[in-house]
Amino acid sequence: MTGLTLKHLRYFEALARCRHFGRAAEACSISQPALSLQIKELEGMFGAPLVERGARQIRLTPVGEGLLQKARLILLAVEELDDLVRASKGPLAGRLRLGIIPTAAPYFLPGIIAALSRHFPELDLSLREAVTGKLINDLLEGRLDLAVVALPVSEPALRELALFEEDFALVRPSEDAGKPVPSPKMLQTMRLLLLEEGHCFRDQALSFCQFTESQPRQIMEGSSLSTLVQMVSAGMGVTLIPEMAVGLETRSANVSVCRFPHPRPSRTIGMVWRATNPLSDQLMEIGAIVREVGCRTGEGRGTGD
Repeated sequence: MTGLTLKHLRYFEALARCRHFGRAAEACSISQPALSLQIKELEGMFGAPLVERGARQIRLTPVGEGLLQKARLILLAVEELDDLVRASKGPLAGRLRLGIIPTAAPYFLPGIIAALSRHFPELDLSLREAVTGKLINDLLEGRLDLAVVALPVSEPALRELALFEEDFALVRPSEDAGKPVPSPKMLQTMRLLLLEEGHCFRDQALSFCQFTESQPRQIMEGSSLSTLVQMVSAGMGVTLIPEMAVGLETRSANVSVCRFPHPRPSRTIGMVWRATNPLSDQLMEIGAIVREVGCRTGEGRGTGD
């Protein structure tokens, strides 16, 4: 097709993802009129509308939907060609797009950044914090190179590397300090404070408490672990948080922290990336560094490969 460029495809993919010309232009760091011109040029090449323009958002036409599937495959292939060149040049350098879940980012990310900066001084780290579902989608569509998540994700197109195991702690009001540690069955009778739906940590907490779909739940939701701990401090219930969050989140809260007896609730923190990524060997090196950060700071128990 004469005149078709990667720029056209990148701008169209951004518009399809954002569903809004203004937000897509901002994501591409160009003006909205410039983005509109590129989309009109692309529609001219196809001889058909690619988007339905609404007052608040756009919708893809059937032709646009077909183009989007092909455009994402092409853009991903180009990304992997770039990675193939980088892999042949030795030590990892240039941009690396790393995603991380919100229940790990505030506590684990500073150590990761410091360690990677020491080992790969030419690395330009680009960070994204989001729930697991969004990170996996961004990986599959080529917007991220790797992500730190709770395993397993069970996505055939992704490679998983377990890094370390991390226990959960129970946070309850300070007046409960010294009381027996409740069993999962006992937790079902308490007001349990959980993260909003979409967070994998929420599902892990519910699984430990052995809730079934038919059971009534005394559950309140918060948007972050910080919010949950402050709700406990206000006497609104109890919550579970990962061990790496305990020091930061409870130091200024009027709460008590206790650990469960064995077998303790826990999660596996790991890294995932596309199985086709040519930088796979270098990402394994990064995994070893990240594992060391987690174990050295006492955040988790190391795992084998």
